Amino acid sequence: MRALITAAGPCTLRSEPADSPFRVLIRSIAHQQLHAAAAARILERFVALYAPETFPSPGALLATPEPALRAAGFSFAKIRALRDLAEKTLGGIVPPSADLHELPDELIIERLTQVRGIGPWTVHMMLMFQLGRPDVLPIDDFGIRNGFRVAYGLKGMPAPRALSEYAERWRPHRTMAAWYLWRAVELHRSGRLPIAPRPPRAAVQKPPRPRKAKRKAGAKLKNPSAPRPRAHK
Repeated sequence: MRALITAAGPCTLRSEPADSPFRVLIRSIAHQQLHAAAAARILERFVALYAPETFPSPGALLATPEPALRAAGFSFAKIRALRDLAEKTLGGIVPPSADLHELPDELIIERLTQVRGIGPWTVHMMLMFQLGRPDVLPIDDFGIRNGFRVAYGLKGMPAPRALSEYAERWRPHRTMAAWYLWRAVELHRSGRLPIAPRPPRAAVQKPPRPRKAKRKAGAKLKNPSAPRPRAHK
């Protein structure tokens, strides 16, 4: 990691505080499995439904007819996620910004992943880029796993659990470590990445061993190298 930090330079990660987790998660749902430009157009049509308000409240979202949300560009699955988010915000599971800042990372992950369609990766991104939490490492993120692979010269991708165990040495600055692992991929592509000493073999995901074919009961094993009996004339 020391060689990677030297090559990448000072960490420039900065958090951008958002108005509320409700708004952040709406944007996250809109961006799922879509190009950024397409998601931006959907969000623009969505917000326009509530003009002159700049953004809907959870109650207003629940009162919006499904055809209007479909016309904005949301799929049926995303509409269910949006409605579930609104219900859980009104029910207090998704807290307002003031309360969210007082909660520890683990509790934020536990509560927000109760929303339909919201997984740990989405919450990790919120913790890093909106809340500015310093000790977050999204171990399932492909870019981070790939960055670890190229930074340490591994042939295979690190297993998430093994990566999590290895990253314990980076506490309480794992958010910064994640930023540098993302940069490792860019440096590798440009040929400017120094290779760090390899971590323990446990950090590498080993491919499963091929299973041996089961022999049927009573079947004889063939030996291709054995001489064949000569036919009698």
